[in-house]
Amino acid sequence: MTTARTENPRLSRLKENLQTVIYGKGECIDVLIVALLAGGSVLIEDVPGVGKTTLAKALAKSIDAQFRRIQFTPDLLPADILGSSIYNPVTGEFRFEPGPIFCNILLADEINRASPRTQSALLEAMNENQATIEGQRHALPQPFLVIATENPLEFQGTYPLPEAQLDRFLIRLALGYPAAEVEVDILRSHARAQPIDQIESVLDLEQVRQIQQEVTQIHIDEAILEYIVEIVHTTRHDNRLQLGISTRGTLMLSRATRARAYYENREYAIPDDVLWCVPHVLPHRIIPTSKTRYSGTTTKQIVADIVGRIKVPV
Repeated sequence: MTTARTENPRLSRLKENLQTVIYGKGECIDVLIVALLAGGSVLIEDVPGVGKTTLAKALAKSIDAQFRRIQFTPDLLPADILGSSIYNPVTGEFRFEPGPIFCNILLADEINRASPRTQSALLEAMNENQATIEGQRHALPQPFLVIATENPLEFQGTYPLPEAQLDRFLIRLALGYPAAEVEVDILRSHARAQPIDQIESVLDLEQVRQIQQEVTQIHIDEAILEYIVEIVHTTRHDNRLQLGISTRGTLMLSRATRARAYYENREYAIPDDVLWCVPHVLPHRIIPTSKTRYSGTTTKQIVADIVGRIKVPV
């Protein structure tokens, strides 16, 4: 089942704006925008220097968002992310000093270079849009989006992300190297000026909040909900997998499906929306058995095989 694309005009402007900075990565930009609409965090895994940080900065500038960047290192502490209370000797009181997490878009750069204890400091923020610091709950600004980058695990000094944290990322994607002709365009554009310095906002935060609210009103037919659940349940009974999709993963897939339908300027979701979201939302949530890993089969291949065997609703 396929339909002609009719992107939402406001979001088309956002995509065009991002493409003035990130060349030849239209699909990756589509995925990032869908994550923004769904209010979910994004994990970008790739080698250094392919534009991960630039993409995050460009999105923040495009929606006039407060942007913070944290460079994750082995000695980074949770308080460096969340903030802490500082004693004021004049008043004799403690004053809370917010950490960089109190922003709209947080770039967690090279997140897998920090210890698991520090990585876990993001869990509550990503799941509940709040941070508990020294027993006090602090609401985060809205919209709030974590864009985390990580280097492949074969790079030195990296720690694998815990399954509980991976499951909280709505989407995982890889940018990859640009094509040769695209890289020539990049050289030309950077010879004149830094494209990121020229980018202007095309949406404001109030518009983004309104759009996110509208996304929740997108209709998903009962047959499509059952289709999503069938995909998820099949992963839980596949003998190639040690762990299938969680209930949180089911909810994430439905959120992404609604966001993709909205991005395509529809008031309802269709099976194509689910199929488009699946390779971005599900593979990082499953854990293959040791035998499957040694065979060289990837989680993306397993998910694609499972989806290919399930009848698509019409």
